[in-house]
Amino acid sequence: MNKILVVDDNQAVLDALSLLLELHDYQVETALTPFEALQIVRYQRIALVIQDMNFTADTTSGEEGKALFQELRAINPHLPVILITAWTELEMAIELVKAGAADYLAKPWDDQKLITSVANLIALGKAKEKNEQHERIAQQREALNAGADLRGLIFRSGAMQRVVDMAVQVAKSDVAVLITGDNGSGKEKVAEIIQANSALQTAPFIKVNAGALPQELIEAELFGAEAGAYTGANKQRIGRFEAADGGTLFLDEIGNLPLSGQMKLLRVLQTGEFERLGSVETRRVNVRVISATNADLLTDIQSGRFRQDLYYRLNVIELNLPPLKSRSDDIIPLISHFLPDRELSLSAESALLSYDWPGNVRELENACKRAAVLNPQGVLEVGDFGLQPISAPAQTPEPGKQEPGKAELEAAMRQFQGVIAKVARHFGMSRQALYRRLQKHGIDY
Repeated sequence: MNKILVVDDNQAVLDALSLLLELHDYQVETALTPFEALQIVRYQRIALVIQDMNFTADTTSGEEGKALFQELRAINPHLPVILITAWTELEMAIELVKAGAADYLAKPWDDQKLITSVANLIALGKAKEKNEQHERIAQQREALNAGADLRGLIFRSGAMQRVVDMAVQVAKSDVAVLITGDNGSGKEKVAEIIQANSALQTAPFIKVNAGALPQELIEAELFGAEAGAYTGANKQRIGRFEAADGGTLFLDEIGNLPLSGQMKLLRVLQTGEFERLGSVETRRVNVRVISATNADLLTDIQSGRFRQDLYYRLNVIELNLPPLKSRSDDIIPLISHFLPDRELSLSAESALLSYDWPGNVRELENACKRAAVLNPQGVLEVGDFGLQPISAPAQTPEPGKQEPGKAELEAAMRQFQGVIAKVARHFGMSRQALYRRLQKHGIDY
């Protein structure tokens, strides 16, 4: 519940405003003097202040209100302040509004106008606070990743920031890293970030997808094979470990490696030694291994499909990528990246944000490619993305309801007397989305 501070030397005024605000679900603090008001603002979380302009009997200059306003702004520069003025202080009030006061109302005030102003200013203050928080996070991200090569990774969520921070940190060591997460969540991209920020960034970086290789060829791919080692092996084959010597080997879908291959992999991780298929010559390599899987390896260990000793060799550091549905802050930035300079309809934005994305970033990229082909120009609608099924978001517009135009927005603002929260609820959108559309059409709020 938002807390409002009312400052006036007249107890009757404090009682009247308290009752009015509490009837509209606001929590109210009151102060008879500027000193009390400043103490409250210093030690409590106040969303908005309503203050008188004079606090001494027979004083009408407004200087006391000006001083209080300046001290409030010194404590919290973003705190919305509504000035309650008599006509004699109107010029002073206008001066303070130019200096940053949020609004002023003349005595006797209009209850509805006051409540409308309070609702709009609190909503606007929260929007500004959220934007500033995003800016601070972005600045912190830039500072943390200054000089880091993120390989073009697009993200905004705190969950991905934590993964990136750890990836950049572990890149500086040579320990084995296990990247876990659903298919399409970006495991290979994280492996690239580790390689790009490591001391081995200019050394070989070899990738192999164990899940895409026939079982009978996995060992030959990893360790190499002599001519004649198996049917169809007409010439000597260099394995991925030899190719990655002195650099990094990325083993994707490591859970698909057969037990015989797991045993050889464990050996090369422990000793750096291996033999090609069909050879008795022991070879040595120095390779950093980064592995990835979408499988639950602990369950596979219990069922005997994966070696426990290999698991702990691979999993010195584990990086777990959350699915896209649990980091929805990344969805719109990714869409902007895949579909630059394209605009989404309100219904499309709501549907894309509420969809579960079982295929994660890969599915989102494919959906964007589809939309670009089917609708090369104009506003993108839900159907352009081919989501099956589309999760119905809360408070979406009625089926067939179009993006509200300027006239519709202005009518709703008049209908709800400018209360942003009510207008946003009417259109089934967030307050931030409504602010963007009001600004787009040049509508004052």
